[in-house]
Amino acid sequence: MKMSKGVEWAAHACAVLALLPPGSALPGEALADFLDVPPPYMAKQLQALSRAGIVTAQRGVAGGYRLARPADAISLWDIAAAVEGSAPIFRCTEVRRNGPCGASPAECPGPCEIAAAFRSAETAYRQALAAVPLTDIVAGAARTATAERKQRITEWIEREFRESSREWTSKRN
Repeated sequence: MKMSKGVEWAAHACAVLALLPPGSALPGEALADFLDVPPPYMAKQLQALSRAGIVTAQRGVAGGYRLARPADAISLWDIAAAVEGSAPIFRCTEVRRNGPCGASPAECPGPCEIAAAFRSAETAYRQALAAVPLTDIVAGAARTATAERKQRITEWIEREFRESSREWTSKRN
């Protein structure tokens, strides 16, 4: 199984949004800049997160995106499912019934061992991601970040708020 870069970028964007003061938001372009990803691609991920109820768009002064729920109520599975979808990864096509030695329908009363193993593994995978709240990700990043990096992030967020407010004010005038 391979996840798209969008899942990684969406998870990082949510982690940045989790750092914002309550009621604050960041423009999608600012998040793209922070992560050094193409703004149109970040917009696509933010739209997926918005459709899933993970982020919400806020208009006006200090507009942009913010988390729609508390960070401890958002899991890595929520983010992955928002971007990639929640359809099963493995889809059984009952290939065991094919070919010259294929099994009869009577010989296949339930899922085959292969389908059952994939379903079990996928269930464990989803449960493992669902057990990781965004707050754990943010706390882990905070433990490993240097004081200098934390300061740069704080200053960047503050600068983005100032610039976003200035842009909005100049567009209104």
